[in-house]
Order: sequence, then C-alpha cells, then structure tokens
Amino acid sequence: MNLGESIRIALDGLLTNRLRALLTTLGIIIGVGAVIGLVSLGRGVENFIAAEFQGLGSNLLFVFSSAPANGTRTTIQPLSTNEAEDLDNSAVAPSIRQLSQEFVLPAAVVAESVSIQLGVSGVTANWDDVRSWTTDKGAFISTEDIDNVARVAVLGTTVVEAIYGDKTFDPVGRTIRINERVFTVIGVMAEQGGGIGVLGDQNEVIFIPISTAQTRLSRARTRDGGYRVDIFNIQAVSEDRMDQAVREIEAYLDEAHAITFQGEQDYSIISQAELLNSLGSITGVLTVFLSLIAGVSLLVGGIGIMNIMLVSVTERTREIGLRKAVGARGSDILLQFLIESVFLSILGGVLGVALGWFLTWIGGQLVPDLTLSVTGDAVVLATVVSTGIGVFFGLYPASRAAQMRPIDALRFE
Repeated sequence: MNLGESIRIALDGLLTNRLRALLTTLGIIIGVGAVIGLVSLGRGVENFIAAEFQGLGSNLLFVFSSAPANGTRTTIQPLSTNEAEDLDNSAVAPSIRQLSQEFVLPAAVVAESVSIQLGVSGVTANWDDVRSWTTDKGAFISTEDIDNVARVAVLGTTVVEAIYGDKTFDPVGRTIRINERVFTVIGVMAEQGGGIGVLGDQNEVIFIPISTAQTRLSRARTRDGGYRVDIFNIQAVSEDRMDQAVREIEAYLDEAHAITFQGEQDYSIISQAELLNSLGSITGVLTVFLSLIAGVSLLVGGIGIMNIMLVSVTERTREIGLRKAVGARGSDILLQFLIESVFLSILGGVLGVALGWFLTWIGGQLVPDLTLSVTGDAVVLATVVSTGIGVFFGLYPASRAAQMRPIDALRFE
C-alpha cells in the first residue's frame, strides 16, 4: 500500500468521528496556544525593560550604601554630600561627566483633603539631566531653590492624579503639606513608562530640594561634616569609560571609608547594563518557567491522543483483522494509525498557533505599554513539538494495531 492510500484511509477514519477527533486535539490546542502566548508576553516584557533602561542612556552608574560582602565591618558609613562634591571634581574622577545626589525619606503628603504615604526624594538641580527626565508643566528644582532651602515640590503624574483626581491637572502654584510642612508645587514631571509594574510606578514621586529634605524634614548630618545621601546618580563621560569611572569611584570611596580589604566595601556600584542584564535574566527564567507550566498541557494532550488512539484500535480490531487477511502488512497498519495520530497533533498545533496569536493580541490590547507579537521561531517550535507528540504518543497504539494476528482480530467481539 502506498503512502497516499494510507493517508486517505487515515483521514476517512478521523472524519468518521469528527467530534471525537476535535475533542482529542483540545489538549494540544490549549498547550500550544498557552506556550506561544506566554513566550510572546515574556519577550514583550524583556523588550519593554530594555527600552526603558536604554532611554536613560548607556553611561549611567548608581552608587548607594550597602552591607559589606564579607560581613567584617559592623558599621556602614553613609555616602555624604562632601563625597559627592569630591567625586564631581574632574581632578578626582576625570571619567565622570556629572553627578546628581538623591536623599529619600518616607513622608505623609496631604493636599485637597487627600492624604497619601510615599517616599519623597530630595535631589540636586541636575538630577533630571542625569536621569534624562523632563518636566511637563512648570519647572524642576533649581540651584537657587537648593541654596535657599526652599519649600518647593515637583510632582509625578500619579501623585497629581491621586491628589487632584486627574493626572492632566495643572497644580503649579498650589500648596501641599509634606510631614506637616507647607510646600509650593512648582512643576509636574512628564509621564514616565513602567506602567505595567515591572519597574514600579515611576510616576509616584515627589521631588524637593535636597537641602530641604536633609535639614527641614530630617537630621541627616554625617561625621565628615556633610549630609547623608542615599544614591549617587553618576553619568560617565562615555560608555567606553564606564569601567574607568567605576575604578575611580572605588579608589576614592575606599580611601574615604577606610576600606582595607576586598569585600569590606560598605557601598555598591551598579551600572545600567548590569541592572538590565539582571532583570533580563529574571524575566527570561520566568518566561521559561511559565512556558514549562503551559507545556504540561501538551503532555496531557499527548496522553489524550494515546488514549483515544488505543480506543480507536480496540473499536476497529475486526477491521484490522480483515485488512490483514486480504494482504495488508503490519507496516501498512502501523503507518495508517501513526498518520491519524500525527494529523491530530498537527491540527491541534495549527489551531493552537491561532489561539496563541489571539491571546497575544488580547494581551497587547490589555497592556498597551507592551509590544507583543508572535515570532516565527515560536510557531516553528509549536509545529515541531505538536508533530513530535503525535509520533511519540501515537507510536504505541499504532504498533499494537500492527502486531495483531488476523485470526485473533477477526474473532474479537
């Protein structure tokens, strides 16, 4: 019997039980659709994170206090304004273009009969330039505001919406209370990305002059005579000089903090690239993990195909015996049932790709910040996997059918 005849007989057998064949493929359809949808979502999140960090620039470093790696130091010396001024000097660190300081403190913010709790950031006048943020309304913190220890504030759009009910509202000139002290709103930041929660809500922020945060809202004196700083946001001269900038920062801070041995550092330096790689690794592992969970549906679908094929072999025992009695070989019977199994899997794979495309489209509509698309490799993988399932789980029922003795099959009741 040639291949074409085997295919015709196999399709006739499936068309005889259309509903059963369709129900058999459901496991494959759901599994393939879930895998494609989750892979598309994972890659969309990875691309979103990459785009967010690339918008910051490729030459950004973050320095902050942290516990020593070897645990030998019992105290952590905080970063200070004096250290920031030294590092911002080209004679000390020539690979640094500019440095902005950030001091964060928890605060109760009250305005328009609304009270919210959030971290308020005291920043230097160049913070927006270093971080590549812009104001949408009004102005950002100025050097004059810092020198005068002014009680002025710049709000993020989420804060504006929480207080005034509309993120497009212009609150410039209005007053708010931060930890019982009155501040005048002088600006609103342009809306930032990160609305899907991957990076947190970057618009839930309030900026005030760092001098005001360190003196009026907190007691942040350090033992070197300066004020405590939580984060140094550092812009290197260029991407090529990032490593040199890190070495210059380490050399200065090791001396300033009396660091003698490696592992005693009470500070950490993280580059944007390292942060992006870390987040990319996390999202990559999460995508694989979710895909494996979805892949369980493929396994269940494969078992369903094997079960139905075994039932089909039992129901058609007399047919198998008759065909063998008139000259059909075992390989012909094997090929017929194997084709049925593979066809069910391929049909499930095709419908699963359609389901995956639909789920991806739905995800893009629900989360417009993400750019989701079904990639060619995901479709190829789904097709290969579904075909493999058909072969693997259909081989045993097909071999059982092929090994039947004609006389036993014809006597089967």
